[in-house]
Amino acid sequence: MVRFGYDGAGFHGWARQPGHRTVEGEIRRGLSRCGIASSPSFGALEVASRTDRGVSARGNALAVSTSFAPSALIRTLNGIDPALCFAAARAIPDAYRVRAAVRRVYRYYEAPDGSSHEAADSAAAFFAGEVDVRSLGRDVPRGTPVRRTIESVTISRTPEGGRTIEVRAPAFVWGEVRKIVAALREVDAGRLPLTRLRSALAGDVRLTLPTVPPEPLVLWEVEYAEPWTHVWGGPNRRQREYLANQHALWWSRSQWLGDYGP
Repeated sequence: MVRFGYDGAGFHGWARQPGHRTVEGEIRRGLSRCGIASSPSFGALEVASRTDRGVSARGNALAVSTSFAPSALIRTLNGIDPALCFAAARAIPDAYRVRAAVRRVYRYYEAPDGSSHEAADSAAAFFAGEVDVRSLGRDVPRGTPVRRTIESVTISRTPEGGRTIEVRAPAFVWGEVRKIVAALREVDAGRLPLTRLRSALAGDVRLTLPTVPPEPLVLWEVEYAEPWTHVWGGPNRRQREYLANQHALWWSRSQWLGDYGP
């Protein structure tokens, strides 16, 4: 299993699609080209979290079947594409399920807008615990409440005056983090009263929320009970050159380049 990240701006999402550059497609081609797998059409890759078009990742996880030793595997994978970074690895048994992570952590970055966002700060606490996610996801059944656990939603200010919204949970329904950010924006704008938000999360009403843009969203980490055993000592030259030419990354460039630890 490998820990990996990517700049989502250059990909049409995770899942391979004919005629589009995707994270899965590039990894499959790289596995074949580098001799890690026999062909780009080999069996399904198991990934911890699938991301939409434009969403980036710092700490996703992927299962790879190979005879390569972990250290050699990381080094080889980092030659696939400079927009991909494979940061760590460890051996897992055949029955291990990569999707069975302890938690997933997402961060959404917002530029400064001059607002204090005090209402959103208050609303963030409402999301902690078991909530009805029918208002927070796409393709969620409309009938009875669909309850999922959210560990926390926290908001912190950036040095530039923007804010980072971090959401932690064992798992997410499709589009959940972007809908949470949309709900916080609606509260800030005065269009969503806190009482109605609380009722929606309790399952008493259902909200119709917009979906915020995907580009500022980063899958920050997928956490497991077991530690990573082999850590990449990079980045390599192509990765450094790639990031040096990117001027609009939504997460910290220094962390993407330098934080390769577990």
